[in-house]
Amino acid sequence: MENDSDSRVITIGSGTGRRVSNELRAYWEALRKGRAVPPRSEVNPRGIERALEFSFVLERVAPGMGRFRLAGMHLNDLMGMEVRGMPLSALFAPEGRKQIAKITEAVFSDPAIAEVELCAETSIGKPEMMARLLILPLTSDFGDVSRALGCFVAEGEIGRTPRRFEVTGVRMTKIEIQAQPATETPAPLRPNLQGFSETQTPFGKSPMQNVSAPKSPREHLAEMTPDERRAMFRIVREPN
Repeated sequence: MENDSDSRVITIGSGTGRRVSNELRAYWEALRKGRAVPPRSEVNPRGIERALEFSFVLERVAPGMGRFRLAGMHLNDLMGMEVRGMPLSALFAPEGRKQIAKITEAVFSDPAIAEVELCAETSIGKPEMMARLLILPLTSDFGDVSRALGCFVAEGEIGRTPRRFEVTGVRMTKIEIQAQPATETPAPLRPNLQGFSETQTPFGKSPMQNVSAPKSPREHLAEMTPDERRAMFRIVREPN
């Protein structure tokens, strides 16, 4: 069913789409903090207040399919209904759904940033519209890239709804994920490591060369204490 929309008109060429997407991109970049992809849990609506009505959060539910978990009022106005729970492809004409599915999948799997230029289908009561779509990957609470932050800004009179769009241009920016440095494996112990080996006797010398001569019983006795000497004696009784 088609509806008439009385929503605020965004003039074509006003630059609203570029301004909103730039603000959202800058917010996403700030969330990264040196990471490849920021987590969904750190996205705060207060940080994107000026872009909020155009913004959305997607959840990857199948290859090439992202479902709206949250969506701003501008997207509801374009469709003439609540879009939360609907797939992103619902905003596209049948001819463009296969292409937007490939774009969406690349955002999650590469991961990558997608910037898409769009134009709306036109007919009676559906005037010309130009739109800009930005999709930025996010990680879920499990650490996988299955969420996305984005914005959809259409310029021109909405007219009768729902309005659906076709892709006219795409720019994909792949995000480089740095590999974790490999843990160094300790070198195997060698038999002659210092501190764990015995002193080696030089080849050709007798191992007894540095050993002092054995002491005589008298010398041993002289070094003993009185108690040690007494312990050496025993009483021998003659038989009766």
